[in-house]
Amino acid sequence: QAQLVASGGDLVQPGGSLILSCTTDTGSGFRLRAYAVSWIRSKAPGKKFEWLSVINSMGDSTYYAESVKDRFTISRDNAKNTVFLRLNNLNTEDTAKYYCVQDPFSAKLPSRGFYSQYESRGYEYDGHDLGTQVTVSS
Repeated sequence: QAQLVASGGDLVQPGGSLILSCTTDTGSGFRLRAYAVSWIRSKAPGKKFEWLSVINSMGDSTYYAESVKDRFTISRDNAKNTVFLRLNNLNTEDTAKYYCVQDPFSAKLPSRGFYSQYESRGYEYDGHDLGTQVTVSS
């Protein structure tokens, strides 16, 4: 399993926007385009990971957590081996370290109900990918 690298995090004022990017570590040859990808975040070390969104390998099927569905947009550019997460109307509660993780699915995602388990129980994650810090503050 390749290491995924998230970037684009920054310090931003409330109401601001960011676009996060996700790609693989250089030279791994890992074909990110073959897999669905989820974005998750952790608000502090030792805290549960919060699942945010998933996109299938083709980029034509997406799901969002209820907490972010009206503000975050997931997309991908398979020609560039990159997955994006656009964050709009940020607030202080969005301050966290954001990670992209390889999903166990590919072109076909399970029903939306599958991801509800992550919203209720948190996302189990060993932290081996590189995250990016988003800080929302005035």
